[in-house]
Amino acid sequence: MNGLRGLAWLLALQSVGELLARALALPFPGPVIGMLLLLVALQSPSVRVPVAACANFLLSHLSLLFVPVGVGVMTHLSLVSQYGGRMLVVVVASTWMGLAVTAVVLRLLRGKSDA
Repeated sequence: MNGLRGLAWLLALQSVGELLARALALPFPGPVIGMLLLLVALQSPSVRVPVAACANFLLSHLSLLFVPVGVGVMTHLSLVSQYGGRMLVVVVASTWMGLAVTAVVLRLLRGKSDA
């Protein structure tokens, strides 16, 4: 029962975030606002315990969430064979760029804290 209560909290906070994003014409997506609301709500044990039960359930069945992705790849296997090399290059390059930007930002932030 706690898991269902946790799922209800997650869906409610995402819905509130979506409503806020649309009503106030915010430049952030609703789920991001919902996650920020969840961060605040997790300070309360009445939210934390059910959400933890729901999260544990979802994590224990995480492999099932990859089935639709696998089916999608199998359905579009001709596209993967046609563009697979390019996709691999893009994924590797973007990963390295992300790591480089993170390293530069970390170095800049650590330099400011030393001064």
